[in-house]
Amino acid sequence: MNDFSVHRIIGRGGFGEVYGCRKADTGKMYAMKCLDKKRIKMKQGETLALNERTMLSLVSTGVDCPFIVCMTYAFHTPDKLCFILDLMNGGDLHYHLSQHGVFNESDMKFYAAEVILGLEHMHKRFIVYRDLKPANILLDENGHVRISDLGLACDFSKKKPHASVGTHGYMAPEVLSKGTPYDSSADWFSFGCMLYKLLKGHSPFRQHKTKDKHEIDRMTLTMNVELPESFSKELRDLLEGLLQRDIDKRLGCKGGGAEEVKLHPFFAGIDWNQVYYQKYTPPLIPPRGEVNAADAFDIGSFDEEDTKGIKLTEQDQELYRYFPLTISERWQQEVAETVFETVNIEADKLEQKRKAKQKQRFDADEKESDCILHGYIKKYGGSFALELHTESGSTKPELVFMDQIEEVSPDFVQFKNEQCVQIRFRDGIRDGKLILTNSDEIGLKEWALSLRAAHKESQELLGSMAKKAGKIYGTEGQRGGPDGKQVGGGGAAGMVISSGGGGGAAGAGGVIAAGGPKNANGGSN
Repeated sequence: MNDFSVHRIIGRGGFGEVYGCRKADTGKMYAMKCLDKKRIKMKQGETLALNERTMLSLVSTGVDCPFIVCMTYAFHTPDKLCFILDLMNGGDLHYHLSQHGVFNESDMKFYAAEVILGLEHMHKRFIVYRDLKPANILLDENGHVRISDLGLACDFSKKKPHASVGTHGYMAPEVLSKGTPYDSSADWFSFGCMLYKLLKGHSPFRQHKTKDKHEIDRMTLTMNVELPESFSKELRDLLEGLLQRDIDKRLGCKGGGAEEVKLHPFFAGIDWNQVYYQKYTPPLIPPRGEVNAADAFDIGSFDEEDTKGIKLTEQDQELYRYFPLTISERWQQEVAETVFETVNIEADKLEQKRKAKQKQRFDADEKESDCILHGYIKKYGGSFALELHTESGSTKPELVFMDQIEEVSPDFVQFKNEQCVQIRFRDGIRDGKLILTNSDEIGLKEWALSLRAAHKESQELLGSMAKKAGKIYGTEGQRGGPDGKQVGGGGAAGMVISSGGGGGAAGAGGVIAAGGPKNANGGSN
């Protein structure tokens, strides 16, 4: 709990409250849903509380859904169960109905499309939501919707539920028929009821705004809904399909699921990829800087006297032993959006300073040398001990003689996912090869061209020297001294590689100087 700073209350349910909160280490804002363990025990709601945690973990893991209030963390204290959820500060559709009035068909279509994708996400995970209504559809600060409160959601992958749970006026006939198993079909009936309310301000089974739950249920089970003539033909057809009491005839329940609903003529012209990426303009933008919910005073608080006699035992606490959870993908996203951004800004500043200092040193070196190539060199292992120039520049450069080189690769080679120049040495020299790369593509091409040209010129020079020696001494083709070591032409053509202290030089700034061929006295040919 100390990892979060808690702000004002923004909602209250049967077991607890919802607060705005901020994560202390990253500064990211969330909603914290706190359920009171004593209240849960008093109402025998342990199974519901644990089920909500399970359902939230199922919808929050894997492919992200922008139309469901997902969970990032779950933890508990001695008194509370806490869910850390996406913060939705735009209010719910029930609240906006009371403030804005009913919506027209075009506006309703926007909300319907986003809710369809939310339901599709759940149904693909074999979850039936069971409590779809405007009060559970929240808006973010830009006006896009998310389905919230998965307390009544249920997994039907192994066994279909048959409990009569939900909100009267939105429950499907099969949910009201006790003992009848059902699956995602129940959500499409509730979806039709919700759309009707957005358009007319009440459920289709509360024609006279009755509050009698038994009467509402009776009408749901028996009444054929009469749709207003003011509704378009496509809308009437959509609602008739969704509000079918017979599951086999209901839209979304004929084998195609959400696709059946998306393909209905009412949604003709909608690009569902655009819906997923939230590219359509919401009809209602919540006022900025306001809390689009009831006042904290109106939300109120629980009466502590209700749970005064309830005591939590060790057995009660053991129920929540496996309650804590972190959704790794969402935690990584949080860190990437907050901490990494700050760290990367600082790292970029340091990198720019280092490059500026390095460039200044290289510019000074070039004035006093025949250096024609410079940049970054990466060491990829091997025992040839290539070490690059240190920042102090105090060490002497190592010489790699051109007559040691068999070939400079005519084309770039791919090494560790980078374009590289490969230098192959003669047998027994430097473990056979050397790999050079440069983050600057143009610089790498310049390296390759200059190295190939220098190597070719040195080969031609060494060849002509060998012929002259053969004619003079009668030993054509030999260049070895009495002890078998190479002499003479060893310094004929050289590539100067700036060396530095330390072995881990990969990625450090280095200087390569590939000069023209030099004679034995050091003069240029």
